Order: sequence, then C-alpha cells, then structure tokens
Amino acid sequence: MELLVDIGNTNLKWTRRGVGPAPGLEPMRVLRHHGGLPLDLLAAWEGLEKPLRARVACVGAPKVAEGLSRLCRAYWGQEPEFVHPKPVWRGLTVAYADPSRLGVDRWLALLAARQLLDRPVLILDAGTAITYDLLLADGRHLGGLILPGIETMRQALLANTQIPRVEPEEIADCWATDTATAIAVASLDAPVALAERLLRQLATAAGTEPVLLTTGGDAERLLARLQSSARHVPDLVLQGLALVAD
Repeated sequence: MELLVDIGNTNLKWTRRGVGPAPGLEPMRVLRHHGGLPLDLLAAWEGLEKPLRARVACVGAPKVAEGLSRLCRAYWGQEPEFVHPKPVWRGLTVAYADPSRLGVDRWLALLAARQLLDRPVLILDAGTAITYDLLLADGRHLGGLILPGIETMRQALLANTQIPRVEPEEIADCWATDTATAIAVASLDAPVALAERLLRQLATAAGTEPVLLTTGGDAERLLARLQSSARHVPDLVLQGLALVAD
C-alpha cells in the first residue's frame, strides 16, 4: 500500500492506495490539524502496515509537515516524499511562468481533472481559500483566481468593521433582512457568482461547454446555490497525488 496525504491550511486529508494493475483509493479521511499534527492521526496510523512509500502535498503550516515527517520516521523508519508542481506533466501544461508559485494542491487537482475528463474544466476548490483554475481539453492550464474562503471572508469583515459579532444564518433567499444573514448569504453567493462568470468565459475561450468540478471542505455549501450543474469530487487532490505516485 501507498500512503497519500494532503495537508491543507485547515485540514489534513489522507488515504491509502493499493498497488498492482488496477490500484484504487480507500475512502478519504479528514482531520482538522490546528497548525500541528492531530493526535487522532497518531492513533489512526499506529495500526497501519508499513506503506511502500508515503507521498505528501503540503500548503499548510510547516509544523504539520515536520510533525508528519517525524511520525513516518518513528512508525516506519522512512521519510515521506513531498510533491511539488512541474511545468509540464502527464499532458498538463501549467500557465504560471514559475510553477513553484502555484499551490501544489491546485496542481494536483488539475492533474486529476485532466485524467478524469477530456473536456474544458473549471475547478472550484472551496477551503480556507477558494481557488478557481481553468483547464482546456488539450491540457493547457489558462490560470486561475483566488478568493478568501467562506469563513475567512466573514471573519475578515467582522474584524475590520464595527458590525456586531453575530452568528451568520445561511438561508436559501437571495437577500436578507438582517445583518447576520446578509453576511452569510453574500459570502456564499460571491464565490458562486464568480464561478458562473468563469464558466461563461471558459466556454467562450474553449468553444464548447466546460465541466465544473468542485472539491474542498466547503464545496457542498456552495453547490445548492450554483445555477450550473457541477460534479463534486471530494478527494480530487488525492486523486492527483495518486497520479504522481504512478
């Protein structure tokens, strides 16, 4: 078995992948790391058989990566392999002049999207930040955009205004009649509206209808507000990491 780990800004996600002619991924596990190695991870990995290798994608706190490395050494006597973006890989060409500036999670999501579909794709990854990446059917990455995540957006607004600290209430309506609900609705509709706009722009650039792929811990909160159909792939980054493992 191979161990695949995605360290995000808030969550640590992991799975195992079999080896052989048709390896598959086990169900994804998710733990909140709070800037350090989660204690639950120690318990979850203690009984695991030694993996053939451990591959890691990290955009989170260095302390989490350091703790994970120590854990791999303590449990299995091996160093994890940290993955980094490449300018051209498996038919994917990154738009960034300096690919190292592209988050490895975004790069892996693009790899997975390229493998899953042979159509233009908009990837919406909703986490601590919300990222958008546009991919043509021939594997050319056009670039992307980044917004604060839902909770990051709300916290930034409350921290920089005199709005009372109130618990936002999410509703299905398009507008609100109180401040808390107004914040809640807008922080959902803003990233959705940008996704819809990017889909139209990608359709024009590609000359055909693109597919919207959603992933990330907050993606399901946005799905209900999207007018366009979307395919939700919670383990998209880990699927990309599995391709690098190949």
